[in-house]
Amino acid sequence: MKAGIVGLPNVGKSTLFNCLSNAKAQSANFPFCTIEPNLGVVNVPDNRLQKLEELVNPERVLPATVEIVDIAGLVRGASKGEGLGNQFLSNIRECNAIIHVLRCFDNDNIVHVDGKINPVSDKETIDIELQLKDLETVEKRLDKVNRAAKSGDKDAIKEKSLLERFKEALESGISARAVELSDEEEELAKGFQLLTAKPILYVCNVDEGAAKDGNDYVEQVKEAVKDENAEIIVLAVATEADIAELETYEEREMFLDDLGLEEPGVSKLIRAAYKLLDLQTYFTAGVKEVRAWTVPVGATAPQAAGVIHTDFEKGFIRAEVIGYNDYVEYGSESKVKEAGKMRVEGKEYIVKDGDVMHFRFNV
Repeated sequence: MKAGIVGLPNVGKSTLFNCLSNAKAQSANFPFCTIEPNLGVVNVPDNRLQKLEELVNPERVLPATVEIVDIAGLVRGASKGEGLGNQFLSNIRECNAIIHVLRCFDNDNIVHVDGKINPVSDKETIDIELQLKDLETVEKRLDKVNRAAKSGDKDAIKEKSLLERFKEALESGISARAVELSDEEEELAKGFQLLTAKPILYVCNVDEGAAKDGNDYVEQVKEAVKDENAEIIVLAVATEADIAELETYEEREMFLDDLGLEEPGVSKLIRAAYKLLDLQTYFTAGVKEVRAWTVPVGATAPQAAGVIHTDFEKGFIRAEVIGYNDYVEYGSESKVKEAGKMRVEGKEYIVKDGDVMHFRFNV
């Protein structure tokens, strides 16, 4: 599961990616790795991990991670292959969610590709290119499904009806994610792989003075996306880069305090990206290792076990589960057991965010 950073050239995408790639911006303890120049595996900041570390005192601590991709800047005409258009569109298709960076600051030294600062217009430029590509996809699929629908195929009739709704929306400049769908339609729509159906997070890149409360540009963006089922984060990317350069955790805390911020903005962004991807965390806690594991929301206990090793899922017998709050309240696994707060769950159990789990399996 990965989120792609998109935006026009010179809006701060690569600076943001480099911030994310500097572990000091996120925490005092954990490293970062880059698989390719434009792909990073970023640690998910989680205070619960530090608390478990205090209680268990393990040999090592491993956080959950999320993959972030820095996608090439888009230009008008990308849907027709202009610039790096084809690469850009295929990179987005491979991502599960989009982080759209919008320039919301004035700076005469950084040239805007259109010569003026207008984040709503920038957003629309990318929207139009993605919508045009989706329209092409929908029309091709409609051509295929029409014949089957005419013959009375019930599934084809449902698909045709949904495709026509998407077509109407896209032709009106409305992204697929803004079309209201039933649960059944959502399942059907997944097969269309529409770019504008992907969940999106808008990052308003502001100057340092607007890092806490935003500015007029941010208000314009909020108004523009109010009907889009999207989240907005305000981030001073250049300032985040300065924070990331500071040597010690204490220096970073002082810098943040001066700005009136409780934590680096990139920490909020990473957590938001994790949530955007519909991911959640469960923990394993022992003297060898305290570790955060990533599973999709709705995962069952055997699926969660399979994240550790496929054998755990194949031979799953049961899961011993402690709620995070219970673990913290009683202070250790043994005291949780004494208090009768450890639960034994079977194959149907749906994992909850923050569960501390231990699996029994037999292969």
